[in-house]
Amino acid sequence: MTRRAIALAPTSLPAAAYDFDCRRCARLAGFLDAVRGDHPGYFCHPVPPFGDGNARLVIVGLAPGKHGANATGRPFTGDYAGILLYGTLFDFGFGSEPESLGAGDALRLVDARITNAVKCLPPGNKPLPAEIRECNAYLAAELSTLPEGAAVLALGRIAHDAILRALKVPSRGHAFKHGASHALDRGVRLFDSYHCSRYNTNTKRLTPAMFKRVFRDIDRHLNRERSRTDIA
Repeated sequence: MTRRAIALAPTSLPAAAYDFDCRRCARLAGFLDAVRGDHPGYFCHPVPPFGDGNARLVIVGLAPGKHGANATGRPFTGDYAGILLYGTLFDFGFGSEPESLGAGDALRLVDARITNAVKCLPPGNKPLPAEIRECNAYLAAELSTLPEGAAVLALGRIAHDAILRALKVPSRGHAFKHGASHALDRGVRLFDSYHCSRYNTNTKRLTPAMFKRVFRDIDRHLNRERSRTDIA
């Protein structure tokens, strides 16, 4: 599978939700060019969403990791943060496999989709506020497909704020807090979790048990019959 084929794999999303050749942010575009020069085999483009275009669960992270999604072309694939995320998705019946090995593997998401608030790799993993705002139009187009009663999971405060902006929801009364949830229009609910980064998991700011509690709340909201009943 070519890098362009990975990026343009059908997801039933509006075309405005993703642009393989986007260079709106000069700093990010220049940084991708530099990383591509150092790592010619890396994806090094805006990373597309992965999963079901009609999913009832949409997970929003911050941005691609240099040697993870930026290398593989799939969100949370190839870096440490994906270990807890994909393992938990599998435990709760949202994923066909317990790990994401690469964009060409057999993993499929079930009624779930993963994306990022910022589609391009930022220097130091820190996008600028202007870059987050510039990329928000893509997230807004993607979230426009949310069905009634859907769940959106924000991994971290930046993702939380980007989701509110994309959905035109005021931040007042919707503060980010791990484990919190917020009722939005059409029965949609926003769930908050600390990001499943190596730093957060190594320092125990986010533990697997804490992450699973968030997913239990999502399960209840979606009224799902869990395919695996032995989740600790």
